[in-house]
Amino acid sequence: MLAKVTSCAVVGLEGVLISVEVDIARGLPSMTIVGLPDTAVQESRERVRAAIKNSGLPFPSARVTVNLAPADIRKAGPAYDLPIAIGILLANEQIFGDVEPAIIMGELSLDGGVRHISGALPMANQAKKEGFTTLFVPAEDAPQAALIDSVTVYPVESLLDLIDHLSGHKKLAPYEMKFSLNGNGATPPYASDLSEIKGQEHVKRAVEVAAAGAHNLLMSGPPGSGKTLIARSMPGILPRLDIDEALDVTRIYSVADQLSHDEPLIRHRPFRAPHHTVSYAGLIGGGRWPKPGEISLAHRGVLFLDELPEFGTRMLEMLRQPLEDKIVAISRSAGSLTYPANFILIGSMNPCPCGFYTDPEKECTCSVSMVKSYQKKISGPLMDRIDIHVEVPRVPFDKLSSQRTGETSAAVRDRVEAARTVQRDRFKDTPLQTNADMGPAEIRQFCPLDETSTNLLKAAMQQMQLSARAYHRILKLARTIADLVGAEQIQTAHIAEAIQYRPRRQV
Repeated sequence: MLAKVTSCAVVGLEGVLISVEVDIARGLPSMTIVGLPDTAVQESRERVRAAIKNSGLPFPSARVTVNLAPADIRKAGPAYDLPIAIGILLANEQIFGDVEPAIIMGELSLDGGVRHISGALPMANQAKKEGFTTLFVPAEDAPQAALIDSVTVYPVESLLDLIDHLSGHKKLAPYEMKFSLNGNGATPPYASDLSEIKGQEHVKRAVEVAAAGAHNLLMSGPPGSGKTLIARSMPGILPRLDIDEALDVTRIYSVADQLSHDEPLIRHRPFRAPHHTVSYAGLIGGGRWPKPGEISLAHRGVLFLDELPEFGTRMLEMLRQPLEDKIVAISRSAGSLTYPANFILIGSMNPCPCGFYTDPEKECTCSVSMVKSYQKKISGPLMDRIDIHVEVPRVPFDKLSSQRTGETSAAVRDRVEAARTVQRDRFKDTPLQTNADMGPAEIRQFCPLDETSTNLLKAAMQQMQLSARAYHRILKLARTIADLVGAEQIQTAHIAEAIQYRPRRQV
């Protein structure tokens, strides 16, 4: 007899419906799985066999053929165990039930228990798109699947529970969400607060501008001057995620299997700080079976690259396209996948290998050639894509020992959110969200200059030999600086401050 059960696969960040077809025919006892399965799917033969027997049901002593359609889509992971088991029992007429309007997914343990799978959120979203009303998922994954409305989610603890539900012996209770989607949750314990950072007022100002317009930032200074501490304070001043952004980020973490079981919805902007020994696939994304990398896990948040020149040159150059396009495309022989990568890049570096080239108190031990070689590890095109370059000098003792605290991150966040509100109103009829997203057409429309500002920018372009990209980035920065003070028009002071954030030659 033939039975069909619907399941779901994840390709990139999107779900794809998979039809699990089970046929039981006369012949020597065997079980064959076809339809481009990977090793984990092939191994489900033994898991399914043991789970059915340990649930008190006989496994059919016949030839069992399982087809996972469409056959041209790679099937990976153990999420097909549960639908395969249900398909076998239906085909063998051991259970009867209507599974047509439902999607079933889950990994089976040998005792029949249903285990966690990755990607439940995009699977549930695809179920809604395809018009399915019922979703059977592992109990551990029910909270994230329930984030999608219009779909009834049933948490399944074991194979026997689902069998009883389909047979009508004991119905499963639909999962009820125990938290609100509209709340922002408790304030997370941020690594540092701006009020605890002594001195560095101009750097704090640069961080505020970067947060307000989603601009990339590079800090350069001697060791111990506070670069890492300042970078880790950035999440505390970024605007809160709205529900659409939160679901967007949560979908990525669901596919990467990095969601917390206690908190299925990511409510706060991510902060990712990979070590410079991270692999290419770990940073950009990819692998044999492509997965999101750190730049995608930092989507809608911050990617902090400490000791930027220590990262591989090839790896840094691969950041150029995501910084421009806000996406990363990963191509393989079987096809191409696109992951979102709309993040704020914060980099930190020393001015030379020893770190004291610009320090007025400690002498640098590096030769001029060593300094040049070190600074050339970051190419000009990549530097050009970073909006804000700021020096972080040594903090003097009198400021370090002072008991006075500066402005809190919460106060700075209020100004940043006010500036972001202005930008949302400005771009409400466009796909743009922040000033950093503007292209040449939007810059021409929203960044007009008076004669004095134009002359100042012209002089800076000629003297600093700036590129066309740098010209546009200065205008976008000036627009953000004007938004922070509530100015409708860009003024000369805003252009002057934006110009100060361009890099200067050090050697």
